[in-house]
Amino acid sequence: MPRIVDSAEVSDEAKVGEGSSIWHLAQVREGAVLGENCIVGRGAYIGSGVQVGDNCKIQNYALVYEPAVLGHGVFIGPAVVLTNDHFPRAVNPDGSIKSAHDWEPVGVEIAEGAAIGARATCVAPVKIGRWATVAAGAVVVKDVPDFALVAGVPARQIGWVGKSGVKLEQVADEVRDLWRCPQSGALYEVVENELKEVEN
Repeated sequence: MPRIVDSAEVSDEAKVGEGSSIWHLAQVREGAVLGENCIVGRGAYIGSGVQVGDNCKIQNYALVYEPAVLGHGVFIGPAVVLTNDHFPRAVNPDGSIKSAHDWEPVGVEIAEGAAIGARATCVAPVKIGRWATVAAGAVVVKDVPDFALVAGVPARQIGWVGKSGVKLEQVADEVRDLWRCPQSGALYEVVENELKEVEN
């Protein structure tokens, strides 16, 4: 059974997986699907139809707007915003209030194991690659490769990270572009601008 505290607002049309926890004042809208063992922190918002994989952490006051898709094991830090309107306006050109029928939502896709740091903003439509890390306060306006470490406004790549989330260190090698995780010792190789795990 999922754990949903009394002050949380979870739609009857949302699906929350076994072992998941929805904390105080969080809102999960209709059609949202959360996998197993997820944590949705205080005041977080999960929009209509958002898809969240297993073992995800969505921290306090994060705003995950539809149609975002999060893979398994994704970390969303406190006060992160995943936008959904590439050309936002409150009103139409004639001055009338925009309704849901007056614009087309676009989403942020975050692949398995990726982490988005506190107060970062991902401006849809963007894709965050597997095991990538977006630094706190960054503003992401273009796709982020697998295992990339990005920071700044706008975000740019400043290195590589492994599955442990620690910045990789380059290995001296005259032939291959090798990188090692100082925490786990795992070895990675850059091939055609993409980081790949090296099989042991």
